[in-house]
Amino acid sequence: MKDVSEMYIPTYDDVLEAHERIAPYIHRTPVLTSSYFNELTGAELFFKCENFQKAGAFKVRGASNAVFGLSEEDAAKGVCTHSSGNHALSLSYAAGRRGIPCNVVMPRTAPEAKKAAVRGYGGIITECEPSTTSREEVFAEVQAKTGGDFVHPYNDPRVIAGQGTCSREFMEQTGGVDMMVAPIGGGGMISGTCLTLSNIAPEVQIIASEPEQADDAYRSFKAGHIIADDAPETIADGLKVPLKERTWHFVSNYVSDILTASEQEIIDAMKLTWQRMKIVMEPSCAVPLATILKNKEKFAGKRVGVIVTGGNVDLDKLPWMLN
Repeated sequence: MKDVSEMYIPTYDDVLEAHERIAPYIHRTPVLTSSYFNELTGAELFFKCENFQKAGAFKVRGASNAVFGLSEEDAAKGVCTHSSGNHALSLSYAAGRRGIPCNVVMPRTAPEAKKAAVRGYGGIITECEPSTTSREEVFAEVQAKTGGDFVHPYNDPRVIAGQGTCSREFMEQTGGVDMMVAPIGGGGMISGTCLTLSNIAPEVQIIASEPEQADDAYRSFKAGHIIADDAPETIADGLKVPLKERTWHFVSNYVSDILTASEQEIIDAMKLTWQRMKIVMEPSCAVPLATILKNKEKFAGKRVGVIVTGGNVDLDKLPWMLN
């Protein structure tokens, strides 16, 4: 693993520049509240709804920052990445807006809804097996063939700075919270959250939420070093990837705690949000609420921000219909 001193770690100035750069291409998503969930948890919850974002997920922030930050010369070669879905379709969206090619490597098991969205935005898909090893091997071949700029789904300073714009908006919209909860997979959103809040609201506790069946970030956090699972199995398809050096820097320095939820707890939280708030969210996005419901005493009496990271779900395969 690279030493952090050898890597460029984005700064809050990068977040401010990103917000200005991407403003024409993203939504300033709403913050919603729910008296039902407030009563259920004993906390005051504020849901930052990135499921209403362009391309249906927060990842369009980081992807747009990377794409529109490229020089004309580099942009001409296009961009490429590997992703289970939301980063792939977000990068395809941003590349389409700039009029450049986008090649993405996706697991063959990725949701069809996400593959269809990638193609709809003009992205070219190469499929791989559902493991980190296969993903990275196939991607190396695609990048060698296309020569596109590699925009990593999360271990990229441009992407982390772009994701940091979400918390900046949230703090402007709410006037502040005691705690902020977001899902953790590779750690792009949580890193952007750490980057922004450590600069503008260092008193806010940052909590990461993870599936029990893909809990490598939780185990890494407890062990004090990265533990990477190659191919975890969870309904939260967006959270199957491991932490990398840059995201580990933020997690290890700024995250207060990592909480986990079972598959059933994730499904229940997803269904309850659909029922009560009438918003579409995918399983990965239900993990924060699932961990709040599971650990009510930790959040009771607090103002709590919850980042709802995306809404790209296969409507023909809703998890509570599969049980």
